[in-house]
Amino acid sequence: MRALWSSRTGRDYLSDALTQLDGWTQDGHQLRRTLLLDDSQHAELTERIKVAADALHLRPDVRRADGQTQIRLGSPDGDKITEGDVALAARIEDAYRTVVDLR
Repeated sequence: MRALWSSRTGRDYLSDALTQLDGWTQDGHQLRRTLLLDDSQHAELTERIKVAADALHLRPDVRRADGQTQIRLGSPDGDKITEGDVALAARIEDAYRTVVDLR
């Protein structure tokens, strides 16, 4: 069973989902996260993101700049953030915790 993404009662499920995803922010029509990782952690996380994104048929933007890994999910072209984007963010968060051994 899938949860409703929106409802007639005005409940904002995207905001509810984002409260469960520490460090993720909504920027227009994208979800963003910046992580402090070393090069080997970045490489491992990037591979895990690729596997999860392929399974969901999504194409996240993952970049490395100044010792930080920057991740953007969603469309910069004005499409709405989808359930898949939120699901991928949750998978990325889980992979990040594994890579940096936060469990």
